[in-house]
Amino acid sequence: MKHSTRINGKMGEEISNKQVILNNYVETSVKESDMSLRTSKIQLKIPSGCDGAVLVKNLYLSIDPFAVQRMRKGNVYYASIKLDSPITGYGVSKVLDSSHPNFKTGELVSGFTCWEEYSLIKDPNTSIKIHDKDFPLSYYIGILGIPGMTAYVGFFEFCSPKKGDTVYVSAASGAVGQLVGQFAKNSGCYVVGSAGSKEKVDLLKNKLGFDEAFNYKEEQDYDAALKRYFPDGIDIYFDNVGGKMLEAVLSNMRLHGRIALCGMISEYNSLEQPGVRNLFNAAIKRVRMEGFAANDHYHLYPKFLEMVVPLIKEEKITYVEDIAEGIESVPGALVGLYSGHNVGKQVVVVARE
Repeated sequence: MKHSTRINGKMGEEISNKQVILNNYVETSVKESDMSLRTSKIQLKIPSGCDGAVLVKNLYLSIDPFAVQRMRKGNVYYASIKLDSPITGYGVSKVLDSSHPNFKTGELVSGFTCWEEYSLIKDPNTSIKIHDKDFPLSYYIGILGIPGMTAYVGFFEFCSPKKGDTVYVSAASGAVGQLVGQFAKNSGCYVVGSAGSKEKVDLLKNKLGFDEAFNYKEEQDYDAALKRYFPDGIDIYFDNVGGKMLEAVLSNMRLHGRIALCGMISEYNSLEQPGVRNLFNAAIKRVRMEGFAANDHYHLYPKFLEMVVPLIKEEKITYVEDIAEGIESVPGALVGLYSGHNVGKQVVVVARE
């Protein structure tokens, strides 16, 4: 059954569609020139014979570091985006037309889309309907979306926290790290986070409730910094950066410590993959270190919502967003992630509902 709608004119009207296009494959550091803005045309109607699809108007786009991995040629882990095509990522959208039995015109959804004003999603089966509108819609690509699930799965399923554990979170003011720290505090843990500016350090301590925080850019010796904040060692490390910080952490883990490998942003812009040199520490201390992806655990989404929704409503958890306006701001927002320009979860508003 097909569900149709009228938007700004007759059904099937052809309108302009601003898109963020991949110009060049990223070789080292992503640059704004690797992307360009293009205005194409799109019909406000699902093409004939395109069953099981939805046509959406994108409202909010999630700007995530992993997008750069898909902008590289021949990436081993993610399918590369084709040149001269819109870049893809997560977003919150409104359904304008549907040939899918589970989606109707006017519904709000969060899921995979393209960085453009309007998208034809041919396989919307991973999209999630938004029923609770008591929260900002942007939360569904943040605390109530993949970042929230990533923090929840990585911390509770892989790190098995216990009251009194010492917890270290790198990139702690980002989309995921800020939640991990607050989950840890709510679990009775001692929590330290690192970030890249005084503003972010103050945010961690004064607004997000971390016990301590430090600016890693001001530390000449990561090992010494960690010993300063964790004189008796680290029980749990939630790793968002990899590289030299991971090496330093391995020297400071406690017996039977747990490390959740969530991201490696310090290595995303490098063609080389530097090795970690002191893995023997993980062996002798019986440390469990494991990578994970939230998408593998979406069966836990209802359980996650049961925990996090009351925390939001009772103001026991805070979520910080960095919101840019207009699709034209997407390239700069993506590049800014790698220079630490954003404070909190980076979101771009494409349109209001």
